[in-house]
Amino acid sequence: MPFGYPVSLELSGRKAVVIGEDAVAQGKVGPLVAVGAEVTVVADGPPGVLDRLEREGRVTVLRRGFRPQDLEGAFICVASSRDPEVRIAIHREGRVRGVLVNVMDDPDHCDFAAPAVVRREDLVLAISTGGRSPALARRLRVELEQRFGPMWGVLLELVGEVREETLHLLPDLRERSRRWQAALDLEELERLVGAGRLEEARNRLRSRLLEVGSV
Repeated sequence: MPFGYPVSLELSGRKAVVIGEDAVAQGKVGPLVAVGAEVTVVADGPPGVLDRLEREGRVTVLRRGFRPQDLEGAFICVASSRDPEVRIAIHREGRVRGVLVNVMDDPDHCDFAAPAVVRREDLVLAISTGGRSPALARRLRVELEQRFGPMWGVLLELVGEVREETLHLLPDLRERSRRWQAALDLEELERLVGAGRLEEARNRLRSRLLEVGSV
């Protein structure tokens, strides 16, 4: 199964490299910057996008073609090229240097597939098709964006707060997991949070979780 093991990477403070005009044009820089990666862009276009990136000062922009040393010290690379030899060279150099490489539209030269993503603050919903149909992944992302609106970021924050508040009261991992599975009423939480009744939602969840002999 291609790209069958999903992970979420911690990229804060790590070097990420975006190579090629198409990768820049298709917005591969922004998500890496957003998660705290130290991004280097190696591309000769699009000029307007590169101008903006330089003005913002959040990335290093090298207006030229790929060189092997561009991957020195990198953790991850997203690349594009219409030249198959360049694509092969980027992937080969990534293997030599231990860099995770995704060459767009070239699954044979990818170490990972970048899923279509819906972000609601710390809630991340990712859709992957194993590289077989990016268009389908994008369509499903649109549907999930409609189903899981911005309110779900608030809902996750509330659930996380209750978890932190009750960790010391539920020291046994197995018992804690069992109680959470039964106490987490998403329909109720969605209704209360959507109505702005955050304290009521928090109290109900906490009460169910800690009820003696509960669940």
